[in-house]
Amino acid sequence: MGTRVRQTRPRPLRNRSVTDLALVAFWTGLLWVAYTYAGYPILLWLIGLVSRVRPESWDDFLPSVSVLISARNEEQDIGWKVAETLAWDYPPERLDVLVASDASEDRTDEIVQAIEDPRVMLVRMEKRGGKGRALNRLAELAHGEVLFFTDANAHIAPHCLSRMVGHFANPKVGCVTGHSYSGLAEGSPVAETGTVVYWGHELLVKSLESRLGSVLACDGAIFCIPRSLYSPVSPELANDLELPLRIYHAGYQVRFEPQARVLEKDTVSPSQEFSRRRRICAQGVLAMIRLQRTLRGMRAIQFLSCKVSRWLTAVPMALLLLSSAAMMHRPFFAALFALQAAFYIAAVAGVIQAARTGSVNKLLSVPLYVAVSSLGALAGVFDALRGRRFDVWESPALTRGIRDRALGAVRTL
Repeated sequence: MGTRVRQTRPRPLRNRSVTDLALVAFWTGLLWVAYTYAGYPILLWLIGLVSRVRPESWDDFLPSVSVLISARNEEQDIGWKVAETLAWDYPPERLDVLVASDASEDRTDEIVQAIEDPRVMLVRMEKRGGKGRALNRLAELAHGEVLFFTDANAHIAPHCLSRMVGHFANPKVGCVTGHSYSGLAEGSPVAETGTVVYWGHELLVKSLESRLGSVLACDGAIFCIPRSLYSPVSPELANDLELPLRIYHAGYQVRFEPQARVLEKDTVSPSQEFSRRRRICAQGVLAMIRLQRTLRGMRAIQFLSCKVSRWLTAVPMALLLLSSAAMMHRPFFAALFALQAAFYIAAVAGVIQAARTGSVNKLLSVPLYVAVSSLGALAGVFDALRGRRFDVWESPALTRGIRDRALGAVRTL
């Protein structure tokens, strides 16, 4: 009697095609995320090995500086902000402060007018026009050789200005920025661990970009440019992205000064963070469309790597989740799906906890921050593509009124 050969049933072609498609989606999502948060910094580091600028700065280079502040209903902060700015470690005769009150409806105007210092100027905007229009008006009136941009709720240490303007002793430098420090976010549900991780990555990227003289975007609360390089900004774009793009395109370096840090109070709820991220990304997409002529060569690679890939982070996250679900018949992908499901459940739990108590456990803060910022960014992309504009917006009320906690912290910068 002949030996019976056991025949294995071939896997249905349909199941194989689904698995193959899921594998492609999985690797696409994984490589996308890996490049965005690890590959791009590595690329910058490698380029910096063969092509980098020398980070020169002269402490004795002290040009005249006009500090520009756009204020809308800033009665909680504008008083200490102006006083703190006037007290910076900089020659008083070379420093002035211009405040544009964007049709404020509170005591902002009254507080600024009460400051008895000839170096302070208040410009009242009778019709609300947004931050861009306010800054354009202030730039027209400024006399300083350098324009310094900051926000009404931003604490900046006394030494920062001299450290930043020292870079302009090199005529090749056209813009210098610092970075935000979220030390004022104590108790914030989204800003505690999640924001620390985000700003840590931002600090790394800016440092690596600065080695090339090619920082892509500035921190809106702390950056400066020579007045001769200022051109009116679009009210619908973020000035801290538009100006460095245009200045670099004109042939100047954009640098990062690591010793210049700004303390700001972060958003304190998931909804506030979602709205903030939505606005920032919508303005960024619009800038990409309108300023595409400034995005050539390495600058285009930077923008796609640092901005576009981040704005669309929700896409690879979805690819990873769905592809893992489609391949749960394999133990590895089943475990991976379980981890991702736990991550998103933690994000939802964080939202619920924030809504109920106003704070979030640290274990939940990272999933919460990642989910909220990713979805907010994706919403901003769709907003820009369907024509929604953010030339005027309201700053979250709870990011104001930070003076008491900040006075001690700012001395440690």
